[in-house]
Amino acid sequence: MAYCQSILKAREYSDFTPLMTLYLTDTTSPNEIKLARDSGVVFVVKLYPAGATTNSQDGVTDLFGKCLPVLEEMVQQIMPLLVHGEVTIPDVDMFDREEVFIDTVLSPLVQKIPQLKVIMEHITTMDAVNFVESCDKGFVAPTRKKIFLGTDSAPHDRRKKECPCGCAGIYNSHVALSVYAKVFEEAGALEKLEAFTSFNGPDFYGLPRNTSKIKLIKTPWGDIVPMFAGETLEWLPSHA
Repeated sequence: MAYCQSILKAREYSDFTPLMTLYLTDTTSPNEIKLARDSGVVFVVKLYPAGATTNSQDGVTDLFGKCLPVLEEMVQQIMPLLVHGEVTIPDVDMFDREEVFIDTVLSPLVQKIPQLKVIMEHITTMDAVNFVESCDKGFVAPTRKKIFLGTDSAPHDRRKKECPCGCAGIYNSHVALSVYAKVFEEAGALEKLEAFTSFNGPDFYGLPRNTSKIKLIKTPWGDIVPMFAGETLEWLPSHA
């Protein structure tokens, strides 16, 4: 709740409303889910397999053995589970991690707790698309209404990006709509862009759709250059 307040104070002239997320761990209790729901600011719970991505070192190591009571309480509180879908098994090739996660974690999860509303974030394979298409339990809707926009807001310094085991993800929030519009136009599906960006997400979460509008104008607007590109920063923040 304090984190939410700090975001609200920093937003200045924006009417942006943060939807806060609870970080699921092996020790999260069902009561914590109740408190999160009662807070009025926490809307979802995020599952990171331990060690799968940035800041996931405290993530879940045994979903069914240690988190089952929490998942059952989430059903009661109508709180969706946001899933970072990849396994961390060393023997699994990085390009197969999503598929193996679906087979070993996600599919058993939706079979065991079909009432739990699950969002599989940043799907990257046809296996994930096929899995979404196969899920008819819980929130019943055509597949096209189950897939919606997501962006990445986790920037990394260049040394961690350009290395043999580089950090994944691109900070693309500021250009996301332009990029999506280009992709949808090239696919001949521009008329489906609005639902993908603005309707399917809130409908799935059970939240009201935004009433404000964004107009996309087809006109070039220059090259994209990240802040301080090619420069070396001279001040390093650290704990006092």
